[in-house]
Amino acid sequence: MQLDYCIYRDEFEQLAIEVHALRGELRRAIENDELLLHYQPKVDLESGVVNGVEALVRWQHPERGLIYPDEFIPLAEQTGLIQALSIVVLKMALRQSVAWHRDNLDLSVAVNISACNLMEEQFPQRIAELLKEYEAPPEWLELEITETGVMTNPVLAVQTVRALSAMGVRLAIDDFGTGYSSMAYLKKLLAAKIKIDKSFIADMSRDDNDAVIVRSAIELGHNLGLRVVAEGVEDSDTLALLKTLGCDSVQGYYLSRPVPAVELEAWMNTSSWKPARLRETSTEASPTSRDTDTEAVCETSVCADDRD
Repeated sequence: MQLDYCIYRDEFEQLAIEVHALRGELRRAIENDELLLHYQPKVDLESGVVNGVEALVRWQHPERGLIYPDEFIPLAEQTGLIQALSIVVLKMALRQSVAWHRDNLDLSVAVNISACNLMEEQFPQRIAELLKEYEAPPEWLELEITETGVMTNPVLAVQTVRALSAMGVRLAIDDFGTGYSSMAYLKKLLAAKIKIDKSFIADMSRDDNDAVIVRSAIELGHNLGLRVVAEGVEDSDTLALLKTLGCDSVQGYYLSRPVPAVELEAWMNTSSWKPARLRETSTEASPTSRDTDTEAVCETSVCADDRD
């Protein structure tokens, strides 16, 4: 019989006090609109058109300043606040998506949801209510799920994902290659995209093993009828290699860091990569790539790691 033990140290008590205080502050942050979103663009490699942006949640703490998600998302998951936090992020993202569509920008919203959301039986109904509230068609919304999140409870996760897919909401597998899902579950999930994890992208132009993994993931995704997104692109060599390998879309610091919506719009007006538009205007024609990748997704991540 194995007995586990832990040696007490005074700092443990102080840490527990800090975590308890932060939990209360996070609850107030959710209620008092202290959360905000920054956006990072994605580009379609065939057309050069911005086919989406990932919106990353931050916490504007009144005393500690801007707090990044790796400091508070795990706490939200551990304390049961992740459901309320996810709803707030969904509302902000849908509100921004609606505003972009009014301005002729064909930018939808994708939200990275937690495993806790997948385990919530009422989650599909919550999504339906939000779409109705903001008068947003379901095809404007994409939800990202991780392989590890699915494997927490595969049966319930697949049931939830299928219900969302039946509503017309797009699904993407995030951090692809880092989890342990089987091909059987990947097929059942009815996903539209896979996102190759940045840990494989970062050194692929210098590491042959990473390049082989990325090439295999792209081929697998295409053979399954899925679009493939590479995250974490930080230099021109990586961008060129991904284009050669047939990757569909990319995002990363080489294109742009995550920025507020106003800064993102300014970036799209000056960048060589232009946003997808709903219709032609007098000064700029709508991209011809509308036939190849029209979903133009704005991804909203509520995950802890957001350095793409």
